[in-house]
Amino acid sequence: MSFEAISSIAQAEAQAKAELAGAQARAKQMAADAESAGKLAVDAACAKAEAELKELARQVNEKAKGQAECLSDELENEKAALRARAENRLQDAAALVVERIVNS
Repeated sequence: MSFEAISSIAQAEAQAKAELAGAQARAKQMAADAESAGKLAVDAACAKAEAELKELARQVNEKAKGQAECLSDELENEKAALRARAENRLQDAAALVVERIVNS
């Protein structure tokens, strides 16, 4: 083989090694960029999920508060009705006791 052929082969090998090294470097950079983009996307999704969760919790608390107030009002009304019935029965019982005392 001639010196030129050997030199050409050596030059081609060196060029192939350089291109391979460049391709590997670009691949590493692309993987790092993809990983960074993925982390950013995950962080953004987590932040969005946290915001949605806070909003849902606020809505649930607001709804629960409204239901509790409604239930409280209903219970107050029922308590007032029971108290009125009890007072009427107390008056009837007092009248019955007085009547029995008077009649005995």
